[in-house]
Amino acid sequence: MQDTHTTGKKKNIWAFGTKQVVYAAIGAALYAVVTWAFNIWQIPGAGNVGIRPAVVIPMFFGIAFGPIVGFITGFVGNILADMLSGYGFWLWWDLGNGVMGLIPGLFSALIYIYNEKKSILLGEVSVVLGVALGMALASVSEMWVSGADINTVIFANFLPAFITNVLWGLVLLPILMVAYAAIVQRSGR
Repeated sequence: MQDTHTTGKKKNIWAFGTKQVVYAAIGAALYAVVTWAFNIWQIPGAGNVGIRPAVVIPMFFGIAFGPIVGFITGFVGNILADMLSGYGFWLWWDLGNGVMGLIPGLFSALIYIYNEKKSILLGEVSVVLGVALGMALASVSEMWVSGADINTVIFANFLPAFITNVLWGLVLLPILMVAYAAIVQRSGR
């Protein structure tokens, strides 16, 4: 099915062919590099939680190209960013970042015109749900993996990650959606 912002046609959000592989690779690379560049801004006392505007990248790639692309962008991009930053491999946080792209990707089935108010509102809802689920998965996993207590999980992991990621997503996703709509319209895709 055609993926377009102007025709209103249904799109196959589960499509995963050559285009989606390319989109996922570009998204993961972009997410990794931008995250690495901003990893110098850590929130004190928040267990390696940083101020990362790059979190919008998997969210946007999910909205624009579907849940699989969104998940891969967040999952692989976070692995690469952690490697570039010297943080090591934290599978549960990588999965959480993947979920932050997957959930908006599920909402992409409802979004046909990216610069429409309804679509932007759906995108914003997907940001809150994606970040809540993704960061809850990662934070709660710290209890089993690292032996963290519930207070640490909530106050040092979940809340700092949730608040900063939601704020970046809510501010930057609408900008990217409107810009993407203009690019798609100009290119005739």
